[in-house]
Amino acid sequence: MAVTDAFISALDHNKEWAAKTAQEDPLLFPTLANGQHPQILWIGCSDSRCPETTLLDLKPGDVFVHRNIANIIHATDLSSSAVIEYAVRHLRVKHVVLCGHTSCGGIAAALGNKPLGILDLWLLPLRQIRSQHLKELQGLKTEEASLRLVELNIQEGVRLLKQKDVILEAIETRGLQIHALIYDVACGVLRELASDEPEEAIKARLASFKLEA
Repeated sequence: MAVTDAFISALDHNKEWAAKTAQEDPLLFPTLANGQHPQILWIGCSDSRCPETTLLDLKPGDVFVHRNIANIIHATDLSSSAVIEYAVRHLRVKHVVLCGHTSCGGIAAALGNKPLGILDLWLLPLRQIRSQHLKELQGLKTEEASLRLVELNIQEGVRLLKQKDVILEAIETRGLQIHALIYDVACGVLRELASDEPEEAIKARLASFKLEA
């Protein structure tokens, strides 16, 4: 029995999907052809099990997306910075989501000590977080330590996002919201992490990172 190539099969499914979608929502594709107006910027992991539009049950055009290995926010990464700048300043999204997930290969790699080539440089922020919380992580079982590092990585990413002037300006002028989520691959459910901050921390961040025109 011949095995169907996954890519060829996907192209066939695309035609079926396009026809079905056009029948169910005739205005969708013509509307998208004239531009996009997403309300959500989603920063997530490249993992194939975490397709944001699917798990949110949304349509094309609803979510502006940046994904990378282990959803890491690098302060000097031009790719994520450009996406954030465009989404917040030009598309004027209302929500910025940073989403990690369970069973993350990048998290597992950062908790191990095997050399991984170029990935070692990319995962450096995770190893730095691991170092800062080493005692806590070493006291946990493997699965618990993995989930904890997922949480710590998201919290650090949110902290870095809130140091970007374009983010701070949008929060201050139009109420942009930042969300920290974890996607449970085993059940398909999203969980939001608390992101409350003391007033003093907010004032300190604005004084240190908000740029004046």
